Amino acid sequence: MTSQIIKEMLQENMMDGYEKIDLYNQEIIKKLAEHYHEIIKLIGENPDREGLMKTPERVAKAMQFLTHGYDLDPDAIILSAMFNEDYKEMVIVKDIEIYSMCEHHMLPFFGKAHVAYIPNKHIVGISKIPRVVDAFARRLQVQERLTREIKESLMRTLNPLGVAVVIEAQHMCMSMRGIQKQNSVTTTSDFSGAFNADKTRAEFVHLIGSNLH
Repeated sequence: MTSQIIKEMLQENMMDGYEKIDLYNQEIIKKLAEHYHEIIKLIGENPDREGLMKTPERVAKAMQFLTHGYDLDPDAIILSAMFNEDYKEMVIVKDIEIYSMCEHHMLPFFGKAHVAYIPNKHIVGISKIPRVVDAFARRLQVQERLTREIKESLMRTLNPLGVAVVIEAQHMCMSMRGIQKQNSVTTTSDFSGAFNADKTRAEFVHLIGSNLH
């Protein structure tokens, strides 16, 4: 950690050897805030009035948080909690909340991810799968790439018999502007290995659609 990075922070917790810390780089905060100050002026507002005086800094910090995935290594998250286990049935973590930023308009998209893998001598601590999803989601993204990146990270690290990822999300760039369709949902999927077989894929789709809990 360099001297330029100040821990203004909330040290969340330390779980399974992987520590997540919210970091604010003060130099970047200052530069971002200057730009947001100018943006507020350009849209016709007064950035020096009481309600907006601290807004540029607040937005700068929010943007650093919303894009903190660039500072995370998803593969390292998985490798920090891999275990040898002779289990070869499907493991599913479904309804993982996702919050990301569309790289085309820098507006949010949000929804749920459903992730499954079939182990091949190794399993991973189940909390790590949502962390991997978050590491990729907290970047400027498109939903299609986000889906693929989650799958590829699990394939690289676990070398499983197969991985399946489905994401369902609403995009503010469709709801707030443009076509302005408030109830549309975009679904993306990516499959590898055993999930390319119709029977295995059908089982996965059935299970993520079932209310078993």
